[in-house]
Amino acid sequence: MATTSTEPDRGTLPVGEDKPKKLKGHRRAGDVGFSGTALGAGITILVILVAVSVFLFAESLPAFTGDPAENPILGGTSFVEYVWPLIFGTIWSSILALIMATPLAVGIAIFISHYAPRRAAAVLGYIIDLLAAVPSVVFGLWGGIVLAGMVQPFYVWLNENLGWIPLFGGQVSATGRTILTAAIVLAVMILPIMTAISREVFLQTPVLHEEAALALGATRWEMIKMAVFPFARGGMVSAAMLGLGRALGETMAVTMVLSVSGAVTFELLTATNPTTIPANIALRFPEAYGDGVSVLIATGLVLFVLTFGVNALARWIVSRRAEFSGAN
Repeated sequence: MATTSTEPDRGTLPVGEDKPKKLKGHRRAGDVGFSGTALGAGITILVILVAVSVFLFAESLPAFTGDPAENPILGGTSFVEYVWPLIFGTIWSSILALIMATPLAVGIAIFISHYAPRRAAAVLGYIIDLLAAVPSVVFGLWGGIVLAGMVQPFYVWLNENLGWIPLFGGQVSATGRTILTAAIVLAVMILPIMTAISREVFLQTPVLHEEAALALGATRWEMIKMAVFPFARGGMVSAAMLGLGRALGETMAVTMVLSVSGAVTFELLTATNPTTIPANIALRFPEAYGDGVSVLIATGLVLFVLTFGVNALARWIVSRRAEFSGAN
């Protein structure tokens, strides 16, 4: 015989009773203020980025739509023909700086994180961070006055002994103010940021991974190759990309060091050097007028897009490596 239960259904409430209200946590005024400030700061960054993009695009339109023959800077050539040597010089000098800075930055970061005593590592880390605070004008003065004269005899030796290599061929500059000197200065300038990022990534390597490699009989260097470098590969690449972005946008140091001529050449030791976009803007903007200003702003737009692409690539690499998790 079937029996009926007198208990109310668990999925329903008796008639006349209100549904339970969700408890809302009390938000303190400090939390509300902080979240609002953080949201406002994020929106401000986006607004500034959009405003800069709109300004560059709007002010660059006359360079794209105007008559090149009437432009005081283009002088009858198209904008693409004008900006191509500048793009080449910007990328070429930045790549040279990256090639020189990357091994040094990784070596310093490894020494600080895994070899140096704790006190020495703290001092070296502080010195590296302090190097990032040196103004670019100081680097430019050092490169143009001190470094150029020091490396000029070395350039002569390279030309005499390795002149059969196209990079070291041609007539050596008598002043030493070449694209290679500018690249050395850029390498010194991007060294702090690359070293700092690489050091932090190396320190985040799971300790159990390092101890497991050492327990299997690996030396310290073998442990770094097997455990540290694979874990930090994405961080090292992102550090290199951020350093490249810094080198692409550097203005005063290159302007003060490089003896520009606007040529497209791979020779590193001659007085015929490519010109970078920032240096070209700094040199020609004071005397520009009319549509010539639009041409310089258009080159700035090209540099903006190039730098934005490099930084976006670095962020994409960082986000990919963020999915990796190891034992801590």
